[in-house]
Amino acid sequence: MPIPKSYSSPVRMTAKERAFSQIQRWIIDGTLQPGEKLVDAELAEALGVSRTPVREALQLLEVQGLVEMHPGRDTRVQTVEKDDILKMYATLAALHSLAAETAATHISAEQIEQLKGLNADFAAAIKQGQPYQAMELDEQFHNLIVDASDNAYVASFSASLQIHIRRFKYVFLAQPVSATAASAEEHARIIEAFEKKDAALAASVMKKNLLRPMNELYAFIQNHSEGDDSK
Repeated sequence: MPIPKSYSSPVRMTAKERAFSQIQRWIIDGTLQPGEKLVDAELAEALGVSRTPVREALQLLEVQGLVEMHPGRDTRVQTVEKDDILKMYATLAALHSLAAETAATHISAEQIEQLKGLNADFAAAIKQGQPYQAMELDEQFHNLIVDASDNAYVASFSASLQIHIRRFKYVFLAQPVSATAASAEEHARIIEAFEKKDAALAASVMKKNLLRPMNELYAFIQNHSEGDDSK
């Protein structure tokens, strides 16, 4: 189990929080691969903590669906399937559509201006060919709308799904597929819907904004998979 010797350690965290945060990051970015066996003693040594907080962290990661624990046998990183993206994105689209519909009636002028700024930066990142930055700005745009919806349940489930989607991209894509100008245009239409307090339009465009890239990513992965199989 190759574990990096040097990594940025979060400050002001308990041993369990530190172990949870770092192991989660390693699983998301592919340092710990799907199906890989996790040995608590090795993780504890790498993290500079005892085995107890590592075990507690692994239990939390199992709840998140990132780890599989088999008592008396072993603990492994949860596997990921290509078709999972259809389930993850469809669920996230439903949640964010609800968030947009709810936010439309009470989002503040300040939050709308923040969305405009994020979308301008997002469009610039796309134009300049910066996929990682674009992905980060896209998440910030969506998260701001989720915050504006003021629904803790949507926020909690959304955060969990975004972790799995981010991991999916690291597992199946060597680099993120570049967002298209259509994404920025859809963001602009969502903002316009907020300005008009049109909840139905905001929800509709938000759903499209997530289902479209879902189909694009799935097609991209399927095409590359077929290409690999033909070699």
